[in-house]
Amino acid sequence: MRWEHPVQFASQSDVGFRRRNNEDSISVRICKDQESWRDHGHFFLVADGMGGHAVGELASKIASETVPHTFFKNKPGPVAKSLKSAIEVANQAINERGMANREFMRMGTTCSSLCLCSEGAVIGHVGDSRVYRVRENRIDQLTFDHSLQWELIRQGRMKPEEVYMNEPRNVITRSLGPEPVVKVDIEGPYTVLEGDRYILCSDGLTCHLKDEEIGMIARYLEPSDACRLMINLANLRGGSDNISVIVVRVGELPDVNLPQEKAPEPEPELELERDYREWFWLAGVWVASLMVAAGILMWILTRFDRGEFLTFGGMSLLVMLLVRKVFAQRESNKREEYLDKSKTIEWKPYRSEKLKFNTDFLQYLTTMESELQRAAMEEEWTIEWSEHNKIYYEAKEELEQKKYLHAFRDFSRAIDILMTGLHSYRKEMVHQARWKKGPPSTSQED
Repeated sequence: MRWEHPVQFASQSDVGFRRRNNEDSISVRICKDQESWRDHGHFFLVADGMGGHAVGELASKIASETVPHTFFKNKPGPVAKSLKSAIEVANQAINERGMANREFMRMGTTCSSLCLCSEGAVIGHVGDSRVYRVRENRIDQLTFDHSLQWELIRQGRMKPEEVYMNEPRNVITRSLGPEPVVKVDIEGPYTVLEGDRYILCSDGLTCHLKDEEIGMIARYLEPSDACRLMINLANLRGGSDNISVIVVRVGELPDVNLPQEKAPEPEPELELERDYREWFWLAGVWVASLMVAAGILMWILTRFDRGEFLTFGGMSLLVMLLVRKVFAQRESNKREEYLDKSKTIEWKPYRSEKLKFNTDFLQYLTTMESELQRAAMEEEWTIEWSEHNKIYYEAKEELEQKKYLHAFRDFSRAIDILMTGLHSYRKEMVHQARWKKGPPSTSQED
C-alpha cells in the first residue's frame, strides 16, 4: 500500500434493541502526514466488552484507548510486532484494573484491530469480534473466532453443523483482561489492492447477518450507507446485542503515472509446490514397487528372509503412499470448493464466500421498507416524510427500470430514515413507561 492511496471509512456503534448499556468501543486513527503513516499506518479497532454494565464498558474503553495510544507511541519498526505489543499492554492494563477492584474482577473485552500501512494490511486479534475483507467478488474472514464453537471445529471434535446446533455461540475462549498474559493472533501482512474493503465488527452484527449479506452491503454501498444498513438490519432482526461496525474502503491512486505495486501471485508457487509433491509421490511409488519386486524375486531364489522383509517393507510403503494420496486429494477438493463454490466453506478456521448482487436480497429490503412504512403510519412515528418519500419513489422508479444498484442504495437510505423514527418512538415509549405513574392523588374530606 502507498501513502497516496485514499482511504474512506465510516464507523458506527449502536446499543441494540435489548441492551441498556453499550459495552462496545470503537477507535479510528487516520494518519495526517506521510511520516506517521510510514512508521505506523492507519489504525482501526473494535472492542466488545464483557462483564455486564459498567464493567464491560470500562474494559472495552481501556482497550480502545490503550491499544492505539501504545501503538503510535512505540518506536518505528515491524507493524506486527508493535501491534502485538500494544494489545498485550492493553491486556495488562485491563487485568490490573480488574484485580484492583472486586467488582471489576474477570472483566474482559474482545479486540480486533487493523493497520493499513506500507507493509500491507496487518491484523491484531483476540476474541470473537471479526475482521473481513471484500475483494472483487469474494468476502474473506481474516480472523479466527476465539469461541467454543470454532475451537471444537478446529480440533475436529465436531462438524460445523453439529456445533451450531448443540453449542452456544457466545462462549468465548480468549479475551483481553481476565488473565495477566494473553495470546494475540497476528494476521498478515496482506497485500492491499485498490478497491479493497475491510469490515471490523462485533458479534452483535454477525449473529444477525450472514457473511454474504455483509459482503454485498460493503461492496455495493458507500461506507456510511453500509454501516447504517448493517446496523439497521441487525436491529430489525432482534438487536440482541450491542452492534459496532467500521467499513474501510481503499481508493485508487490519484496520479495514474505513479507506479503501482501489484499483488504477488501465489498460484504459480502453489502449482510448483504441488508439482514437487507429485514428483516425490511418484518416486516413492517407484521405490516401493521396486522393493516389492525385488522381494518377490529373492523369495523365488530361496533367500526367503530377505525377500520377505523387502516385500513387506515395500507393500507397507506403498499403502502409506496411497493413503497419503487420498488425504491430499481430499484437501485439494476442499481447496477447489473454497475457491469455486458460492457457499461458505469451513475447511479451515477462516471462512470465504463468493459474492454476487442478489436481487432476492433487494426484494427483501423493499418488503422490509414497506412494513416499516406501515408501522410508522399506524404508530405515528416522527418521520421526515418529505425526504423519505422523495428517496422512496426514486427507489421504486429505479427498481422498475432495473437499475438495481441505485435502487439498493436508495431503499437502504429510506429504511434508515424510518429507523431513525423508530428509535425516537422507542425512546418515547420507554420514557412514558418509566414515568407513567404520576404523583399519588390526595382526597380531601368536606
